[in-house]
Amino acid sequence: MVFPSKPPEPGSMNRLVRKHPSLFGVPFLLIMVGASYGLTLFTQTRYDLHDQKVKNVTKEQELKLKKDRKKFDIREEYFRLSAQADEDWEPRRIQRPAGLPEWGVPPTTPP
Repeated sequence: MVFPSKPPEPGSMNRLVRKHPSLFGVPFLLIMVGASYGLTLFTQTRYDLHDQKVKNVTKEQELKLKKDRKKFDIREEYFRLSAQADEDWEPRRIQRPAGLPEWGVPPTTPP
């Protein structure tokens, strides 16, 4: 098989690109630069959301405590301890030292 010495005629689009290469290059560069900026916005949003999720950690998660534990209430603890204190001791009256009057009664003679 013998190839013809004359190459096939280029199409109209091929001739246009050969005459004005910017018709192909400028849109290509615009797409590349625009995509770069677009992806920058998406990745920044992704990292911001991840950073926000990491910062929104509760005290329990921070301290790695159990979630099913009872919450601490200072008033409840006070009442529990005061009730416990009433059970553990019994008030007794002791003998006063000699010469010391009962409460509310002023001494008859100055010391």
